[in-house]
Amino acid sequence: MPPHGHKKPAQSAAGTPERQYLLELADLLAKVLDTAVKIPGTSLYLGLDPLLGLIPGIGDAIANLIGAIILGLATRLGVPRIVVARMSLNLLINGAVGAVPIVGDLFSVWFRSHARNAVLLRQAALETERGTRWDWLYVIGIVGGTVLVLLLAIASVVWLVVALWAVVAQL
Repeated sequence: MPPHGHKKPAQSAAGTPERQYLLELADLLAKVLDTAVKIPGTSLYLGLDPLLGLIPGIGDAIANLIGAIILGLATRLGVPRIVVARMSLNLLINGAVGAVPIVGDLFSVWFRSHARNAVLLRQAALETERGTRWDWLYVIGIVGGTVLVLLLAIASVVWLVVALWAVVAQL
């Protein structure tokens, strides 16, 4: 309790204006990536993620790198490591399935990993206090590992295409 028996002023559920700004930024990124435009005549929404996924080889990586900004916001807000791990898994799943042409893009429309992550972030940020230095190191490791796995998946696909091209060229 503060000196002289005064109570601390109550903060809103979102906390400080900076925290609220970061949560709104995560919501905006999720909307742009997953649900920016309603597909006319349907109840489906489409974002930048499945559209970027149509770019062979690098589209899904670009979408997930943009989506990783939400992970960075989670570290800045100090959410628990388990939440960040779950958010990273959402990105990893989206990236892995997204690497499959057409099917992966349809999966992205349904799975909406970025919207899921924004919801997880908001829930965790409203329920917790700032994390420790070790939480930050752990999260940086998770984010780095997620990016590394995505880059390895892309390199594997490129290698496979080059190998298949070489086999077809010999025929």
